[in-house]
Amino acid sequence: MKSKEYLEEIRKCEGLERAVLKDIIVEGKRATFRLVTDKTYSREDSDYAAQVSAKYVPAGFTADASVMKSIPESAAVRRYMREWLSKKYPAASAFLGEEDVIVEAGVGGGHFVIRAGKEELTRFQSVGAVDALSKELALRFCGVWSGETQSCVRQEFIVEEEEEPEEYILASRHFPITDYIAIDGAKPERAIYIADLNTEAQNITVCGKVLYVDERVTKKEKPFFFFTVGDGSGQIRTAYFSRKATLEKVRKIKQEDWICLTGNYEIYNGGLAFSAKMVDFGMPPKDFEPEPRPSLPVPARYKKVAPVPVSDFVQSDLFGQSPLPSDLLERDFVVFDLETTGLNNSEASGNIDRIIEIGAVRVHGGKIVEKFASFVACPVRISEEITRITGIDSSMLVGAPEVGDVMADFYKFCDSAALVAHNAQFDIKFVRHYAKAEGYRFDHRLYDTLIFAQSVLRLSNYKLNTIADHFGFKFNHHRAFDDAFVTAKIFIELARINKGIPRY
Repeated sequence: MKSKEYLEEIRKCEGLERAVLKDIIVEGKRATFRLVTDKTYSREDSDYAAQVSAKYVPAGFTADASVMKSIPESAAVRRYMREWLSKKYPAASAFLGEEDVIVEAGVGGGHFVIRAGKEELTRFQSVGAVDALSKELALRFCGVWSGETQSCVRQEFIVEEEEEPEEYILASRHFPITDYIAIDGAKPERAIYIADLNTEAQNITVCGKVLYVDERVTKKEKPFFFFTVGDGSGQIRTAYFSRKATLEKVRKIKQEDWICLTGNYEIYNGGLAFSAKMVDFGMPPKDFEPEPRPSLPVPARYKKVAPVPVSDFVQSDLFGQSPLPSDLLERDFVVFDLETTGLNNSEASGNIDRIIEIGAVRVHGGKIVEKFASFVACPVRISEEITRITGIDSSMLVGAPEVGDVMADFYKFCDSAALVAHNAQFDIKFVRHYAKAEGYRFDHRLYDTLIFAQSVLRLSNYKLNTIADHFGFKFNHHRAFDDAFVTAKIFIELARINKGIPRY
């Protein structure tokens, strides 16, 4: 039955111009259309409704119409409004109480007011909740409905919580440096874990395996180097300007060597960056494994975001019969990507930006097998620039789970897996920041496809879309799941070409 056309024809009658169809009762070959109206109607109106209804039943059926007058009670409308808002916009409606929904109902419809805090009010306004609710009430209760939102100040209350366990608030981790050979002669004795570089610091040392090294020259023809090193906890990229006296020694540093970089971790171009002043040879103790930090256990079940099976149908055709390396086949990898409200991933540079979308896939046995994807609730309005880049606007985040719930579910999804991302240090800092607030520590082994591609391929640049084009992968760039999916395909292909994944 075409209910829209049916109601349009029914409402041509003056007494039924705001009528709604409550339901249809079918008994044998007879159908009774039960209509509700808030206007005074006549016997002629009922007969007209029966005639119209007869046109909308199958052949062999008879039709009748039952018309009832209804003036809704304010309490019933208020109850329905709260239920509808809770289902439609759960995040924004979480704190709506009985006193926050005001309804004045009468003959011909009514008026309502939604009282909310500043953040919830912004969400309701951004998605046009008042207009949508007005239309819904007209369908449900008849008549013409209008509404408005009003700002109210929430009374603050204190929720007593258990104190955060002291072990979750830890100082930076360090490990001793062995096999030291001087180049610049910094003579460091200990190195800070790369993963623990979160605040500004002077004269610190990181020690890691060289994953990428490139010599370049300035406009004045002075040589300098880009080093990317990893210590098992993370990776870092830095520029280093050599002294004349040590230039030839630095030129002998090659990929797979272990080096120490001593310098400052400071704000540069709005973000934290490591500036290397001195370089020497050195490495962690033999059989070094990064020291894990205390974390809440992996959640027993998913709370808001659960993974679903996914596969790449062209995977087998792409790789053919070429064998994949054993170190890719024998462990799981979670490849992830984020969309955020901005580029600030460090508290040292001001308020850290928000995660608005997370996408990830799990690679098992060298194949993409699971998908994890979700929008993330955001209390600030998405800028036009971010919407232009990602296609995500504030209305798309209404009702999305809170970042704490998403981080808990993502921690479960990453259980027993290594992590992979493109330009990984950017994304992992967001994840670690918001997960730490929930008691979860993302100290997983981390791989970066940008660095991996630099060591395997020779391209004009190593942006994600450039590498994807190199392999012929098509994707919707700047959406988290699409970026994560293509990054996983790139990671698998790089491992195949390299006959293994990077070791550090």
